[in-house]
Amino acid sequence: MDYARHLVEAFASYNAEFRAITRRAPLRFDDRDWKGSQRDAVERIELYDRFVNQTIAQLRAAAGDEAPDRERWRQIHAEFAALIPDLPDPEFTKTFFSSVTRRLFGTVGVAPDIEFVATDLDPLASIHSSVGTNVYLNHGSLPLLFEDLLGDVRFRSPWRDLDKSVAHVAGEVRAYLEAREERRAVEKVEVIRPVFYQVSRAYIVGRIVGPRLLVPLVIALKNTDSGMLVDAVMLAEDDVSIVFSYTRSYFHVDLERVAEAVVFLRSIMPRKPVSELFTVLGRARQGKTERYRELVRHLERTDDLFTHAAGERGLVMVCFTLPSFDVVFKVIRDRFPPPKTVLREEVVAKYQMVFIHDRAGRLVDAQEFRRLRFARERFAPELLAELEHEAASSVHRDGTDLVFDHMYVERRMTPLNLYLREAGHEAAVRAALDYGQCIRDLACTNIFPGDLLLKNFGVTRHGRVIFYDYDELCRVTDCNFRDLPQAQNPEDEMRGEAWFYVADNDVFPETFMRFLAFGDDERAALLRAHAEILTAKFWRDVQQRLREGEVLEALPYHAHRVRIASSA
Repeated sequence: MDYARHLVEAFASYNAEFRAITRRAPLRFDDRDWKGSQRDAVERIELYDRFVNQTIAQLRAAAGDEAPDRERWRQIHAEFAALIPDLPDPEFTKTFFSSVTRRLFGTVGVAPDIEFVATDLDPLASIHSSVGTNVYLNHGSLPLLFEDLLGDVRFRSPWRDLDKSVAHVAGEVRAYLEAREERRAVEKVEVIRPVFYQVSRAYIVGRIVGPRLLVPLVIALKNTDSGMLVDAVMLAEDDVSIVFSYTRSYFHVDLERVAEAVVFLRSIMPRKPVSELFTVLGRARQGKTERYRELVRHLERTDDLFTHAAGERGLVMVCFTLPSFDVVFKVIRDRFPPPKTVLREEVVAKYQMVFIHDRAGRLVDAQEFRRLRFARERFAPELLAELEHEAASSVHRDGTDLVFDHMYVERRMTPLNLYLREAGHEAAVRAALDYGQCIRDLACTNIFPGDLLLKNFGVTRHGRVIFYDYDELCRVTDCNFRDLPQAQNPEDEMRGEAWFYVADNDVFPETFMRFLAFGDDERAALLRAHAEILTAKFWRDVQQRLREGEVLEALPYHAHRVRIASSA
């Protein structure tokens, strides 16, 4: 077997199937087949591991005992490198090669002789071309410009009222520029040629360009029974960043060269890490490689120590961070003290469920890493002691290094309980309201957090409340939501424990507020807006709708931007 060529062809087969699944998205949107969209999302996520494992099995079958021969693999590495320079996104192919060798050899840390070292894989370094765009020139009329733009969006579904959608987009753009005193003329609008899809919405993604002017432009499209319409227009960087958030499902967009699209997206979201852009475009493994590269490069430039993450110590995870780097590292403890009864295998399964689930903008995308090596001197003494004592099954010393057999890496947020201590009155009330909305959004996607304590939620730089503690997470449809029984006598009311039978999956929403450390104003605001999430009826209604197959939406944009949809 020509191993190098076989590996190139294996990745090409993976990439072809990845793109074939992606190309179903326009058909799903046209047919309003949201269940099909969800199935495609899971199938595409699971594709990479399937191809890596399949490739390893083929190599072992062909080579027998010689498959792990290191000297032979050094030659394969060189032969492979000579085959790929002219391929689209060649760094993706290198990452695939490294995934195969790392599993084949059980590599700890890095092995530069038989893999492509992540720190050397810069997928943007060799980009000398631009992503394919459609360009619309402004000849003096924004409505005519956007009529041309929307008119180029082709679906079987007709526009419900194209003139109204055109007026909506032009009005939003004009109002945004005037409000910010951007009176400079709009010269043109550039949009990435393929449409972006995410569950039930399609997005036109581009930018507005003029003399010393560059404004993001994302137009959300909705397909209804009576036709297609513009559902929202996003022009602020923060709003666009939320659409491309690390808390949302990956986009389905058919791109010949993904890195070119990332360069374009960075022009409208310069604060968004490259690793997250690759990930949200569906290239999760390349996003993981890029995040590791970002971390190692950062460690080379800094000297601060890994230390415990802010917030209360977790019973299931040891959580730590590098103060100068915007992520949190999580390692599963060897033993979980009471009241935790979950098993390690169950924790891993819950993180895997989140990885393939619709995260609704309310669950952090946790990247799973194995066999990472860091210098032991970079760890604060108290953190090092806890890792070696509490997580010895997955953390161990190797010379002057500390090796992590397994960990999760997530974007860092401010724990909600700490945020509320420091926030002003208005910000605290907004956080309480968004906490309630977070619970609702998760319910829409069949997720019940399990543990609703504020310490298990974080606040992003956009002020959004996100859930990040998954050890008690479960599906809404697996819970038994019960009304709280009425006590039959005073003695029952005085008991410290429930006087009635409670099964493992029983949930009593009426009791939620007893455990939530909100201030009086925050509690009042939460009850005004979200009192129904404290009733079993709300949850049973959601259960019924989910079991009947309804797809409930949790959109990545605010309701006040949905003008046409709300007025229909």
